[in-house]
Amino acid sequence: MAKKRWLLPLAAMEKILKSQGAERVSDDAKVALREVLEDFAGKVAIDAAKLALHAGRKTVKAEDVRLAVR
Repeated sequence: MAKKRWLLPLAAMEKILKSQGAERVSDDAKVALREVLEDFAGKVAIDAAKLALHAGRKTVKAEDVRLAVR
């Protein structure tokens, strides 16, 4: 089984949590946020790609991403 390659760095997860008021952030919290965000981003990306394809485009545009989040 291949090891999961993460796209988002843990340092960014800590910055996000701290920017929202967290004083301290555990390593487990950083990992959990990364998992949730990457899962959500993957689902949005799939939907955005489907929207672009439906519009007859190969290129995913910002509007596709915004619509996919709705």
